[in-house]
Amino acid sequence: MLLRYHSKRSLFLLVIFCILNRERCQSIPLENKNVNMNGEIIVDLGLILDMETWIGYSIYSCINLAISDFYSINHNYTTRIVLQTKDSEGDPLKALSAIRYLLKNKNVQAIIGPETYLQSKLLALIADKAKVPIFSFASPSSMEYPYLFQIKEDESTMAKSLAALVKSYKWRNVIFIHEDTEVGREILPNFLASFQDKNIGIYYKSAISASATHDQINVELSKLKNFSTSIIIVHMSPSLASSVFLIAKRLGMIREGYVWILTEKTVDIFRSTKFEVIESLQGALGFRSYVPASSRLYSLTTRWYTSFFKMYPSYVRKELPMLAIWAYDTVWALAESIEKVGVPHNGSLLLNEILKTRIKGISGDQFQFSKGKVVTNGYEIVNAIDHGYKRVGYWTESEGIKKAHPLIISGNRYSSMGLEHVIWPGGAETAPKGGVLATIPGKRLKIGVLKITNFKYFMDIDHDVEKNVTTATGFSFDVFNHCISALPYEVPYELIPFENVTYDHLVQKVYNQEIDAIVGDSTILASRSEYVDFTATYSDLGVGTLVRMKKKDMWIFLKPLGIDLWLTAIAFVIFTVFVVWAIEYMNQESENSSPLRLGTIFWLVLLTIFSAQREKKLSSNSSSLVMYTWLIVVLILITSYTATLASMLTVEQFQLASNEGIFGFNGNSFMRRVTVSNLNFEDHKLRPYYSYQDYAHALSKGGKHGGADAIIDEIPYIKMFLSKYSDDYAMVSSQPITSGFGFISPKGSRLGAELSREIAKMRLDGILEDMEKKWFRNRIPYSSQDSSIMPKSLNLGRLGGLFIVSGIFSALTLVISAVYLLCAKMEVHNIISLIDKHNLMASIRYLFYRNVIIHN
Repeated sequence: MLLRYHSKRSLFLLVIFCILNRERCQSIPLENKNVNMNGEIIVDLGLILDMETWIGYSIYSCINLAISDFYSINHNYTTRIVLQTKDSEGDPLKALSAIRYLLKNKNVQAIIGPETYLQSKLLALIADKAKVPIFSFASPSSMEYPYLFQIKEDESTMAKSLAALVKSYKWRNVIFIHEDTEVGREILPNFLASFQDKNIGIYYKSAISASATHDQINVELSKLKNFSTSIIIVHMSPSLASSVFLIAKRLGMIREGYVWILTEKTVDIFRSTKFEVIESLQGALGFRSYVPASSRLYSLTTRWYTSFFKMYPSYVRKELPMLAIWAYDTVWALAESIEKVGVPHNGSLLLNEILKTRIKGISGDQFQFSKGKVVTNGYEIVNAIDHGYKRVGYWTESEGIKKAHPLIISGNRYSSMGLEHVIWPGGAETAPKGGVLATIPGKRLKIGVLKITNFKYFMDIDHDVEKNVTTATGFSFDVFNHCISALPYEVPYELIPFENVTYDHLVQKVYNQEIDAIVGDSTILASRSEYVDFTATYSDLGVGTLVRMKKKDMWIFLKPLGIDLWLTAIAFVIFTVFVVWAIEYMNQESENSSPLRLGTIFWLVLLTIFSAQREKKLSSNSSSLVMYTWLIVVLILITSYTATLASMLTVEQFQLASNEGIFGFNGNSFMRRVTVSNLNFEDHKLRPYYSYQDYAHALSKGGKHGGADAIIDEIPYIKMFLSKYSDDYAMVSSQPITSGFGFISPKGSRLGAELSREIAKMRLDGILEDMEKKWFRNRIPYSSQDSSIMPKSLNLGRLGGLFIVSGIFSALTLVISAVYLLCAKMEVHNIISLIDKHNLMASIRYLFYRNVIIHN
């Protein structure tokens, strides 16, 4: 029926348009002979309004004030606007008829109105055909039709502001409720485009007719209660919105968890005089076009209010509507353009002048038309509180969402982004998540938790019998609680405690749909994954071996080097001392010069173990070279000794008594069935334990005295044990044969995927590490390799080559030094023999004494 009605109405409008074409509405005289007594050229301006409404009358009043104000300032202008007013009575057909009348009979140069919606294409065709600018309060403009201007909020700009608000709170989906009219449907593409740019989805579009009954509205709103999102945007007339909010409150939709956002078309409902309507709006947010405060605005508002109160005394709570302010500025811009054109009845010239005109208007410092639309200053965001509302922020296309009153310190603004404190529906002071879990609308998740007395640091359950409320603490619950809080929608849940059962039993309950999820230290196993889904692991992987550290060995410093290596090193010290002393002795310069004594050289060689000594310089390059070779040997020995000793200090303490020892395991878990069997242990060597106290007691006794030599358990349990007990225990090895802990959800559950994403984000942001530090404090570093095998001492077989090379080099140096010394002595002896053989010395003495006697 509704579609048929719109089709008939469109056809009727097209018929009217054809009639207007036949009558050649554009045939206007080229010259206007109307001149008033002051010699001013009269320019007729058509005005079409519904004079029975307060908005229509407000626009009419402001336009009259605009004409009066403009010409009182510009009294020397040669043109003057005169209004030709027609009352549309809110009827589109009468509005079309009024346009025809004004164009044909009044020869108007421009038309302002109507505020009643007409098809944009039809109105634009009339304006283009007549070449007369039409400034409409209801029909959107189009770039194809330059003579049609839009004096109202821009749908695309409005959509951007709403998308920015939704994005600032990280809401992902919204519900869009609009009035089932052509205007409401035309705005949808703008909303879809703007929200898509911000990766926001319109979950559901609800169209409500202006004539809808309360029952029809009730049925439509009841659908919204079962949706997963609770962010609702309302775009409809205030009268229809009043009915929607009254019914929404009765349905319990004006409560904590919901968000109601009103567009500029709807926000006037905040000025309602009905107490029930105001009460149903508490916590809603609304967008209004922003107008900076000014003396001109105050003056206009005061004069308008005086006139308006006389006409509509029952509307004392009304404020000056934005359309009236824009109409005031439009008249100023139009009057300025007409004066510049000078010649009436020149539509194209007037159009070009209007597009160029920029004035300082009441609505803003730069009032102008761009692409056929009023350029706005953005929007102010208001919050309905008590019996009024307060401004909580602004939105501009250049700066986005910002606070209404940014804090100022030392002249610098900060924290200006985002809204100020908002009171949400239900009195909530924190922003809602924007939705509930879609898989279980209107219900609370039943989260199964296992009550374990002994290993309770992961999940410690406390059930209040009187209040029938279960609470939990522990590492696992902290991780779960953080993930739930970070989800973009609300997840109402209750904890269901279970005693004297295993996680396998709880897995079966999830599979049978008796509970909705499991939270706790549940290990990820392939056998369980056949029935349920696991989240990503939030703990370490694998199992480890827990042992008690052995007593300290006071002689461990001797163990890094084997006895053969110690003896060899000592022997080489003595050998090096002998070589250096021998070389130094052979290289003494004279019989009177004394070489370094043997004790001094011995002390010098020993000190090279710690540092290079330069207090006693060796006289021979050969001995220095031997010392350099010895320094290389010392360096390698010290490095090897340090590394081996460090390993022994870390590992020897953790060494198991023997491979034939007794091993304990967690008797409450699957360890015997799965993990221990994979490690190839015999059953008679295994003993179950059921608490951390049992672990400590068993390890302190040892396997030979009825306890255990080691405990095999999952790494998170061992780390928790180490955080609660002293440094007498340590984990000495680990094997990645288990997949860690994860939360459990039904197959294909959206919740499981969302929790996995949040766990991955926690790990990336370091939040998970901080939680581990909180619960696993006093953690002791452990070796990731199998440390049950004691590192072997270094023996001569590992470093024998070093001593062989050094010994050969030292021996060769000694031999070369000896040969060199022998050769040198033989050469001197031969020279002396030659001299004695020829009595050269006697001749020299004779000649010497003779010369002395002659001289005397």
